[in-house]
Amino acid sequence: RFHHTSTSHLCSCSKTISDEKYQDPFQLGRKDLKNLYEDIKKELLVSAAELKEMCDYYFDGKGKAFRPMIVVLMARACNIHHNNSKEVHASQRSVAIIAEMIHTASLVHDDVIDDANSRRGKRTLNQIWGERKAVLAGDFILSAASVALARIGNTTIISVLTQVIEDLVRGEFLQLGSKENENERFAHYLEKTFKKTASLIANSCKAVSILGCPDPKVHEIAYQYGKNVGIAFQLIDDVLDFTSCANRLGKPTAADLKLGLATGPVLFACRQFPEMNAMIMRRFSKPGDVERARKYVLQSDGVQQTTYLAQRYCHAATREIRKLRPSPEREALVHLTEMVLMRDK
Repeated sequence: RFHHTSTSHLCSCSKTISDEKYQDPFQLGRKDLKNLYEDIKKELLVSAAELKEMCDYYFDGKGKAFRPMIVVLMARACNIHHNNSKEVHASQRSVAIIAEMIHTASLVHDDVIDDANSRRGKRTLNQIWGERKAVLAGDFILSAASVALARIGNTTIISVLTQVIEDLVRGEFLQLGSKENENERFAHYLEKTFKKTASLIANSCKAVSILGCPDPKVHEIAYQYGKNVGIAFQLIDDVLDFTSCANRLGKPTAADLKLGLATGPVLFACRQFPEMNAMIMRRFSKPGDVERARKYVLQSDGVQQTTYLAQRYCHAATREIRKLRPSPEREALVHLTEMVLMRDK
């Protein structure tokens, strides 16, 4: 149902705010994210020098802080919607810090599971310190995030954000399995995508909305925005695995195929090349499978269809966030959906 006949729809999102004041999300969120990584390092206070070095490795301040930025913008948008407050509460900023810590811990663990050797353009923790120490470092970052979460002192927020950790584990288990039935396979892929990527953004947005506004309708808007943006973000990530060069991506391309994973472009391509079914079921394990599957994907409309699907999720996110009172932060969150679609790394 996601087939389209024209590529002219591809950039239709970019017109959504052309007649409104342009808001750069990163500029707007910067003031609330000042000293973000220094504050994270304070949460990771540890006496063991090697563990400290490992924890500091990814919190080097060179990341874009995409997730914390969404969280602080959502906090401001919800606060303005509720009582025109232009301040971010300390507890809301803490959620942004916790979100980045949970995300980074999940990357450390993912790299161990995938035996990855590069991340964000540099060697992974498991490559430098070994798998066992990398697992422990990921555990330590998660435990520090849990302490910071408890300090907020709100049981609802604790419940919302611990759901993220459960979803990350369940998502990883989903990724280790596969489905024979084609329709089940796509539902399985989208559920895995939600749990591994979108749940963190959705529940972090929900958490700051709860801290800033008592209206359950606003909590649902924040959650749905985060969920839709998160799924779109991962869909584009899966597209870039086929279309971007390794240097731009900061990690090897066709990495998902090498791990035996059938992502959106592969599942769409399978409709045009049914012979891919056997490869999907054996997780591209035979010699030549990865190269053949990549060729089939690029010959099919798999990349285009996955991009269209990401567009649909971005449109849904925009529809949700527009239910809030107008504010620069709301417009920045609208613009963010366009940035997700247009990114090339």
